[in-house]
Amino acid sequence: MPLTAHIATALRQSQQRIVVTGASGWLGRATLDLLHDALGEAFANRVVCFGSGRGEVRLSATRVIEQRPLSELGTLPRQPTLLLHFAFLGKERAEAMPEPEYRAANRAIRQTVLDSLDRIGVEAAFVASSGAARHADDASASHAMQLYGTLKREDEDAFAAWADANAARTVIGRIFNISGPHINKVDSYALSSFLLDALAGGPVVVRARHDVRRGYVAIRELLSLVFALLLEQQNGVVRFDSGGEDTELGALAAMIASSMNCAVERPALRTGTADSYLGDDHSYRRLLAHHRIISVPLTQQIAETATFLKTGSARSELQDAYA
Repeated sequence: MPLTAHIATALRQSQQRIVVTGASGWLGRATLDLLHDALGEAFANRVVCFGSGRGEVRLSATRVIEQRPLSELGTLPRQPTLLLHFAFLGKERAEAMPEPEYRAANRAIRQTVLDSLDRIGVEAAFVASSGAARHADDASASHAMQLYGTLKREDEDAFAAWADANAARTVIGRIFNISGPHINKVDSYALSSFLLDALAGGPVVVRARHDVRRGYVAIRELLSLVFALLLEQQNGVVRFDSGGEDTELGALAAMIASSMNCAVERPALRTGTADSYLGDDHSYRRLLAHHRIISVPLTQQIAETATFLKTGSARSELQDAYA
């Protein structure tokens, strides 16, 4: 599914180059796919992508994009540019790497990008942050969550400072839960795990024995908003959370099972504090309305994600280290 039509039109009519870092991750792949559909033949001349090393980002059997190493970002010729920054070692790496190495690696990525912004002509940048930034100082969160959140929050502050100092624009999105094509790490996310259960004939297995609440937004909806905000001719910093209707995982499983005619299995629930990972949906919907972006219903999000998973692409796509 494409970007919102009037935003795709605005992108086609704009003149800026578009640079994507962390191109091989879920957000990067989805962004490249949506840009390819929006820009058509102009894509090859207007879009440049970077990742952990030189290679190819294979979006489909016929859509393969060249990826350059992030170390070469600063060598691009200077021209008006929109930059979407997705390069980051995620929470699973925080769990696996020694803490000093994890901190150093993400700070090196950040500095490489910051050092390149003025040199290559970036006028507006999007920083893909995380809902984990909210938990940087949360003593009840896991150490990996706090560490991941701390470094995401550092990114937010660094790119906001760049915008304030350079009469530029930074859009910071704290992303909570998303859906749609190019979903990766499919066994790690409830949505894709439930869908894989259902696609295999069921039952959909919910392992959580307590209340777990999530809110989902379609990746095409989120990126439509991101591009709308980047294209606004205003300087300064814009911050937002991804939203999504508050949904308990049992209800999500039931929706998926109903759409694919299978059962749900879940152990008896225990009492206790709910696991709630939700953005500010009210403010998010207000932004969508302001930019005339129609919210994608959860039923449609489920269908679009299932369509992608049916192709088998999610399991076969190589995952970039910066995803």
